[in-house]
Amino acid sequence: MVLLSALGVSLGLAPQDDPAAVRPKPGDLLIKVGDAGKTPLTPNDIPLAAGYTAAWAMDPADKTVRSGSRLNQVLLLRFDPAALAADTRARAADGVVAYTSICTHNGCDIDQWLAREQQLFCSCHESIFDPRDGAKVIDGPAPRALPALPLTIAGGTLVVAKPFTTPVGYERG
Repeated sequence: MVLLSALGVSLGLAPQDDPAAVRPKPGDLLIKVGDAGKTPLTPNDIPLAAGYTAAWAMDPADKTVRSGSRLNQVLLLRFDPAALAADTRARAADGVVAYTSICTHNGCDIDQWLAREQQLFCSCHESIFDPRDGAKVIDGPAPRALPALPLTIAGGTLVVAKPFTTPVGYERG
C-alpha cells in the first residue's frame, strides 16, 4: 500500500474505481477550478484571446468533479475561430479549445500565458506551446504537443465531445 500511496493512488480505491480520478468522458460538463457551485462553463465565460481558464470535467448526472487526478485538469482558451488551424478548429466549440495542463516534458503544470504571443508557457523548463495550432511545441524541451480535449456545445454550455487526443503525461527520461 505504501508503494501505491507513493504513486499517488488514494488508499481504498484504485484510480479506475474512483469516479473523480477517471479521465474526462464525452458528455461531461466543464467547471472552473475552485467553483464550489459547480456552474457549467459557457463559451462566453472564457475570455477571448486573453489567457486560460483552468477547469475540471464534471459528470452531469451525479455532479462528480473529476479532480481526483491532476492529470484531469484542463486549460480552456477562446479565440476567433478563424485564428485556429483547421484541425484545432475541428476540436473547438465556438472558438474554445481545451488542453491538458500537464507539460509533456517533465509533468510540470503549464503555468503562464504569454499574452503578446498568445502562447502557453511552462516555467519549469521553458517549453512554449501554440494553442491556436494544436498546442504544438514552439520552443523548449517538450517532446510533443499538449493533448487536446475535443469540445462541443450543448444547451449553451461547454461539453466534452471525445477523450483526450493522446495520452496525458510526460516523457520519462
